[in-house]
Amino acid sequence: MILEVAILNVKQGMTSDFEGNFKTASEIISSMQGYIRHELRKCMEDKQKYILLVEWETLEDHTVGFRQSDEYQKWKALLHHFYDPFPVVEHYEKID
Repeated sequence: MILEVAILNVKQGMTSDFEGNFKTASEIISSMQGYIRHELRKCMEDKQKYILLVEWETLEDHTVGFRQSDEYQKWKALLHHFYDPFPVVEHYEKID
């Protein structure tokens, strides 16, 4: 299992629209091969900041299967215009 982590800084005054669009985008990502689960959390100290956590079966399920899909283009159209700066996405693996 791989954990995708992204800190999302949403432009001032756009959090409500972002949250609405994210509900639609959630349906897209949850339909993808290798998707396990995700959660979006809002920062308590900075109301413009969110953290997105997505669990994937493999790294390639995210980097190839999702990011190179038509569904990703829909995700991108729904969400990418909200971010400033554009988020860095990192992947983490579990250690024993």
